[in-house]
Order: sequence, then structure tokens, then C-alpha cells
Amino acid sequence: MSSDDIPAPSTAPAATSPASPVEPAGSGPESGSGSGSGSRSAGALPADSPFRTEPTPRDEAPQFVLPLVVHIEKTDPPARTDALRTAARAVLTILADDRALGEGEWAQAMRDWQDARIRKVVRRARGAEWRKACTLPGITVTGDAAEVRVYPPVPLDGWPKELAKLQVSGTDLDDPEPPAAPDTTGPVLWLNPDLDMSAGKTMAQAGHGAQLAWWELTDAERKEWQEAGFPLSVATPDADTWRRLTVSGLPVVRDAGFTEIAPGSCTVIADHPALRARTAG
Repeated sequence: MSSDDIPAPSTAPAATSPASPVEPAGSGPESGSGSGSGSRSAGALPADSPFRTEPTPRDEAPQFVLPLVVHIEKTDPPARTDALRTAARAVLTILADDRALGEGEWAQAMRDWQDARIRKVVRRARGAEWRKACTLPGITVTGDAAEVRVYPPVPLDGWPKELAKLQVSGTDLDDPEPPAAPDTTGPVLWLNPDLDMSAGKTMAQAGHGAQLAWWELTDAERKEWQEAGFPLSVATPDADTWRRLTVSGLPVVRDAGFTEIAPGSCTVIADHPALRARTAG
């Protein structure tokens, strides 16, 4: 399992707009738990920027988490990269869903989630567990073979019993064959080549990266991405490319280091064509 949180902005223009991901501190033996934050590599940041990483009074607010459940059967688990892409797309899908906006049935939960620290928790389910998990309100997003169900945010200590009892381990996945090269003409979530993270943690981090990109886009750019089905790639660059990306001005996910990796580690860089064009300019 993985759980992530990032400081959210003090005010969010809409349920789909800035709120930052990071993982919850002291969340127990969760595979992939920790805390990260969004940042930019340069430039002064306004006081309400979602990319500020220092503690804020919002951290005292009630905490909510965004649950994600990945379907992993013992005999036929999904490929790791497929699961990472699908988790990122699941986060984007709920951010853009009508039920999460305005006066929609999930809108208040989404606002509550974005008012403090945004946490993402990845658990796994198989067989009857997966079927029960699919009866709860949420959205199932499919990849090549991966299935990830995302749910409206819940209080940190108020999980539905069908999800609370799901395993927090067992999300380690492999790519049976080397992943295809990323489509660099489209959005790419670049993973830090120097970090060794579990699949669960990496799924949460990929979700953070996708969300950071979403916050930075205009309404028109978001709509175009949504209508295309949120295509994206997840890839690990070579060391030189990673160093170049970290100073490119693209959104960066930084981990607070509660589990698995050191505090302040850059885990994901969100590379979207629209953002790439703006940083190049």
C-alpha cells in the first residue's frame, strides 16, 4: 500500500484545481507510505501556492485520504508500468469527474481532502475482496491489463470496512518485459532513477505527479487531456536526463521521507506538453 500527501493551497478555485499530494506521517507499515510535496525548481512562490512545502496551519485541519485499490490476482498480476499509468489516470479521472465538482455528491469530500494535506493510499484486492470493493461508490480505471479503483476521499480514521481490511502489502509488481519507450510528444511522468520504491509507493507518487500537472494546466488544456482519455507515459530516465529535468521548471514531487526514502527526495517530475512549452519559453 502507499499513502502520500502534499500541502494543499489555502484556497482552491475549484475541486479540480490545486491541492498538493504528500504521504501521511506515522501511518504504520504501509508499503509505500511517506510524505511528499509539490515544488517548482525556480521562482518566488506566492503564500497560497500549492507548491510551498513548509508546514502551514492547514496541517491542523482534519485529514482525509484518497483511497486507490489495485486489482492484483495471484496468478495474473498486472505489469508494474501498466499499474503506475493506470493509478495516475485514476487520480486524474476523479479530479475531473462531475460528481467531484461544484455541488456534486463527492464535491465536499474533495474540498475537505484538498483543504489540508492530500494523501493517497494504495491497497490491493483480489477475488471476492475486489468484487466487494467495486460495490462502493467510486470509479474503476483500466489500463492494458491493470485495474485501479479510486474512491472519494475519506477521513484518515474513517475508512469503509470493505477497504479498511484490504491488505497493505503485496503490491510489488514487475514488468515481465522492458516497458516501451515513453511517448515524449505527450505527457510523461518521469521517475527518479536513483530511488528504489515499492510499486505501491510509486503508484501514489505517479498520482501526485499527474495531479501536479493537472493543477498547472488551463481549463482548455485540462478538457483536451480529459477528452483524449488522459493518455500518459511513466518512465525512468537516465541520470543525465533526470538532472536536466530537475532544473527545467516542470512540477516536481518531493517526498517527506516518512518511509522508504530520504526526506526531500525528488520522486516524480510531471512533464506535460503544455507545461513543457511554457518552461521552454
